[in-house]
Amino acid sequence: MKLINCIIVDDEPQARKMMEAFVSQLPNWKILRSCANALEAFEALQTQPVDVAFLDIKMPVVSGIDFLKSLKNPPLVVFTTAYNKYAMEGYELNVVDYLLKPIAMHRLLQAAEKVAERLSLKQESIPDEKHNEATYIFAKHENKLIKINFDQILYIEAMQNFVNIHTVEKTYLVTQTMKAMEEVLPATLFTRIHKSYIAAMHAITSVYGNTVAIGKKELPIGSNYKNAFLDRIAS
Repeated sequence: MKLINCIIVDDEPQARKMMEAFVSQLPNWKILRSCANALEAFEALQTQPVDVAFLDIKMPVVSGIDFLKSLKNPPLVVFTTAYNKYAMEGYELNVVDYLLKPIAMHRLLQAAEKVAERLSLKQESIPDEKHNEATYIFAKHENKLIKINFDQILYIEAMQNFVNIHTVEKTYLVTQTMKAMEEVLPATLFTRIHKSYIAAMHAITSVYGNTVAIGKKELPIGSNYKNAFLDRIAS
């Protein structure tokens, strides 16, 4: 049976410990990270594949519902909350289950079974999901999740463990790796031209020698990326 990777997101330490204790008893389940807020959960989703998130709703800064709505490709979600008034909205967001605190083990088992069934169906329908591409990403900047539209991005620049997302209006310093950015950005709109640069195809104004021009900015073309980039331009 496939290992199911999960994260736990709750601002209450005791609630996280309880969920950790419960989930650790499930066979073939692995807790990748236990998060105190949506920002930590966002980081976790960017660094490793997550199958399901046990997500609290009432959290400071960003609620569980707003966090789920912000994700381009969210994992499966099981809401864990002390309030039943959000149940209808949860089901409208297609969450797998809605667990009311205090959570009983038998309810967690029911949720786990639903998750396994949904993962099986999701695996079968992967080819169809490609038709629903988002037009934006949410990026962590100055302790906020900022919505950035793809058509506003000019290029992305590597800065050690961060990246600078240069847009038409401003630059965002984001806690992210270039590899993760390359995976989340649609390949039809963006291309890697250098180990330190990803360029937006719509923003490129000219190409000459080993240089790409985006407006008045000149970016180098890395030798390891040049052939693939030129093939992309030619096609």
